[in-house]
Amino acid sequence: MSLTDRQEDLLIAVALTEFSVHYEQADPELSHQAWQLAADRLVDRDVEPREAVGELDILMKF
Repeated sequence: MSLTDRQEDLLIAVALTEFSVHYEQADPELSHQAWQLAADRLVDRDVEPREAVGELDILMKF
């Protein structure tokens, strides 16, 4: 399965968000940076949260 650039960006944003959540207590600054990178990636791709959920649902079925 080959992912589009948009799909890769969505998965990276999810990974950064997950990282942010798990490291919030250990390193709040790093957590915030990861969260900001995730948000920036979605903004760069002009992805709305509702769109992201729909696209990720499709990816998880593969």
